[in-house]
Amino acid sequence: MAPTKKPVSRKRRPSQADYEALAEFRYLIRRFLEFSQGAARSEGLAPAQHQALLAIKGRPRGASMTIGDLAERLCIRHHSAVELVGRLVTAGLVVRTVDAADHRRVMLGLTRAAEALLAELSAAHLDEIARLRPSLKKVLARKAP
Repeated sequence: MAPTKKPVSRKRRPSQADYEALAEFRYLIRRFLEFSQGAARSEGLAPAQHQALLAIKGRPRGASMTIGDLAERLCIRHHSAVELVGRLVTAGLVVRTVDAADHRRVMLGLTRAAEALLAELSAAHLDEIARLRPSLKKVLARKAP
């Protein structure tokens, strides 16, 4: 897990408009995350399992995914990623494959069942993003002083 960086210091104090924009942005993020967690649970997945499936599927074409990569993408510790992957393997959603070029590396892939489940969840998430888009655009289009 990468260390968090200190925020960039600003030369001026935030204005009331800054506070309002930050509060609205965090509210919209929370709404999306609440939606996402509920959607995952309605499909029988823990939210972390859904996030893991999405991280594996969302790698650029041709890029491999290891447990270390997954830990980085989910901002969790390596041992937590190992446990998460173990649960996904047991559920029949993820397969582990030994890298032919380096037998120490284990690559992660999705099963057909995971692909189908993730497609349904992702379609619903894209609809939710479209619903939130006008509000997000308004906050993100705000002019910085």
